[in-house]
Amino acid sequence: MFGSHSHKGTKTDADGLIGNKCSQNLWVYTADCMPIFFADKSTRNVATLHCGRKGLEKKIIKNLVKIFDTFGTSRDDLLVAIGPAISKEHYLVDKMTLKEFYRKAENITSKFTKTKKDLCISDSNHLREQNLNQLDLKRSAYRQLLNENIPHTNIDISNLCTYKFNNEFYSWRRSKTISRQWNLICS
Repeated sequence: MFGSHSHKGTKTDADGLIGNKCSQNLWVYTADCMPIFFADKSTRNVATLHCGRKGLEKKIIKNLVKIFDTFGTSRDDLLVAIGPAISKEHYLVDKMTLKEFYRKAENITSKFTKTKKDLCISDSNHLREQNLNQLDLKRSAYRQLLNENIPHTNIDISNLCTYKFNNEFYSWRRSKTISRQWNLICS
């Protein structure tokens, strides 16, 4: 959705906003999902995404980069920041969810095509007993950005975990709260 299509003083239900005017502020509401910010340093166009597991599976990053293509944005001019979100240590999923995620988000159909180290999957005894696996959303988003030919030097990733830092961030997985953080980017 384009920022100018939202109305002042109202919330827009969308997983992404794209600035299409100068001096726009784009806000995104998150808890454990990633706020991902995009800025074209030449044109000053900006965008923001609310991106979690399902957004990565649906290739929301790729879709947004295609929109920047229509603006004539060069990949070398596109700066990306991934804000605070749940870390892999606290984002635990069952094996079926993990397998489906890698099939959709990263086109991995066989567990033998990549090693567990490559996928950031932990198989500690404690997690194996619970039949849970860690899922690293930030790393997957980073790989999707690299697949879109965005230079690694143009990508910044926050190491802050919304689950771990309970005095700084809200987390649905930690406390089942409906409270969220506001994140913003200005053009």
